[in-house]
Amino acid sequence: MNPNLEKQLKKELEELKSKNLNRTVDDLRFISSTKAIDSDGKEYLVFGTNNYLGLTHHHDVIKASKDASTYGTGSTGSRLTTGASFEARELEKSISEFKNTESALIFNTGYMTNLGVIYALTKENDIIFSDELNHASIIDGTKISKAKVKVYKHKDTDELERLIQSELKEMNNQNSNFFIASDGVFSMDGDIAPLPELVEIAEKYNCTLIIDDAHATGVIGKTGKGTVEYFKDKTGIDLTDSVDLQIGTLSKALASEGGFVCGKQVYIDYLINKSRPFIFSTALSPSTIASANVALNLLKENSEEYLNNLNSNTKLMRELLINAGLNIVDGETPIIPIIIGPADLANRFSNELKKEGILVSAIRPPSVPKEMSRLRFTIMSTHTKEEIEFTANEIIKIWNNIKK
Repeated sequence: MNPNLEKQLKKELEELKSKNLNRTVDDLRFISSTKAIDSDGKEYLVFGTNNYLGLTHHHDVIKASKDASTYGTGSTGSRLTTGASFEARELEKSISEFKNTESALIFNTGYMTNLGVIYALTKENDIIFSDELNHASIIDGTKISKAKVKVYKHKDTDELERLIQSELKEMNNQNSNFFIASDGVFSMDGDIAPLPELVEIAEKYNCTLIIDDAHATGVIGKTGKGTVEYFKDKTGIDLTDSVDLQIGTLSKALASEGGFVCGKQVYIDYLINKSRPFIFSTALSPSTIASANVALNLLKENSEEYLNNLNSNTKLMRELLINAGLNIVDGETPIIPIIIGPADLANRFSNELKKEGILVSAIRPPSVPKEMSRLRFTIMSTHTKEEIEFTANEIIKIWNNIKK
């Protein structure tokens, strides 16, 4: 026993609670893509998931999961031992074709994908340049790597270039590799990385460019292919070959679980041999992978319908909130943050919405900077106009009461 540790932990938890920063786990069961019930049976409209296309409840996705469970409920081991299911190979081929890359590799989660890629590819003399608002998985990946890490201001490509130039001047070891890592769509603000500028800098200074498309795949781009396609639509220039590695998740628009990385075959072969999170993790179950594969196929076949619905719903919610004078972060993605400020006020706002049958999380430090706590709304293609208008009206009403 270690009573000192227990005392220390209790003190830290009490401090978190006193600052309205403590976290709890609430039970929830989804009865549709947009609605869920709690353990008491109360029903809620949900605006806090990453189920952007609502495919978790598509009958084809559910059927694929059930059919694949015929082959067992678990994979029984890592893919390098006994867990190499046919479904995994099929999904990797489908992902690489969708992203127009040579190959792809599945990991257990998006979080472990970033850890596994960064940790495996970087060495002691390497330098990683990371956007200050990157997802925690990128930040943690850089921390466990042996590489030097330089953080640049959010989307500030001028500072990024200055940092690279500074490191080049000081560099003694000519074997160092430079890496640039950035979210494609940033998870807290919903804004989009300046990919053309990142590509230009990466090519100018021979950097390996890693883009995390977790919140971009199935969300932006004409057919939902993500950040590369988004800028191709805008500029007409295809940057696919200029992005060395595209990382993504199966747990958001693709309605399942797991993560993936895609790029040239040499990168994928190296990760299979060197990435410890891939090598030593039990593989995803056949049913999990099969459901993701069907979700991806549905996106490929129906991208216009899904993306039109998603964009229309996003535009409607943004317009309703902006017209009411709420402080929302400017953007075009279905991530809509309402900046509240103090953590206790964000908590209060979230609890008031919950009373009205609307679920959305209050995002507080350390996920966001101090005094930048927010309600982070995420819109789905399956939200109805009535659900969005009802929710917007409740937000406006509660905000007007709270700020008095």
